Amino acid sequence: MGGVISADDPKWIEPFSGLTESQFTRLVALVRRRGGDVQRGRPWRLPLENRVLLVATYWRTNLTLRQVAPLFGVSKSAADRILDHLAPLLAISPARRPRKDTVYIVDGTLVPTRDRSIAASSKNYRYSTNLQVVIDANSRLVVAIGLPLPGSRNDCRAFTESGVDRACRGAPTIADGGYQGTGLLVPHRKRRGQTRLSPHQEAENAVHRRARARVEHALARLKNWKILRDCRLKGNGVHQAMLGIARLHNLALTG
Repeated sequence: MGGVISADDPKWIEPFSGLTESQFTRLVALVRRRGGDVQRGRPWRLPLENRVLLVATYWRTNLTLRQVAPLFGVSKSAADRILDHLAPLLAISPARRPRKDTVYIVDGTLVPTRDRSIAASSKNYRYSTNLQVVIDANSRLVVAIGLPLPGSRNDCRAFTESGVDRACRGAPTIADGGYQGTGLLVPHRKRRGQTRLSPHQEAENAVHRRARARVEHALARLKNWKILRDCRLKGNGVHQAMLGIARLHNLALTG
């Protein structure tokens, strides 16, 4: 049975991957270098380009694999194999040692997650995971994503427990007031007995807000991938999805 969606027809690429045709070609080449064409067991029915597009479509639409598979002319079990094989290969690379002029911004985002072994009831009144995201303040590229933690975990603890603190070493890192005590660059707060901040502190906070807005914009673009609005994946699936979506986000930004 033939599929409806195929990477051979460029009209399907941008709506489901968020990439131009040339960017998608670069992505497929990267996945191929990482072992995307390696066969384990049964041979792949779909070419690598269609398999990459299948994973992107699954993340983009948050349809079930039972719904996505017929669109590509494969069975649900074949779609499962494709997702398990390619999701790790789409992940962003570990953060490199930052340059001297690098500035990072970190923030946490709540991803509604149905697997309650890694989720907890949180301030959005849903079972969610807390994912810490670090971006480069200049390029706005995602640099690192922490391990998923229960959504009830505050950002101050999640910053160290998720492991993203290691990616931020050696670079000044901007964060909001929820990261007090972590050594990051947080906004000024009124001390006990202080009725208002000084004009200098107010001015610094305004600059801080403008800079930190960049991570909020990045998180909003990542959430365009609907799997991050209601994730049905179990175990490290939500982490793999976030890492892969970050790769697609970065590739779209770099052109």
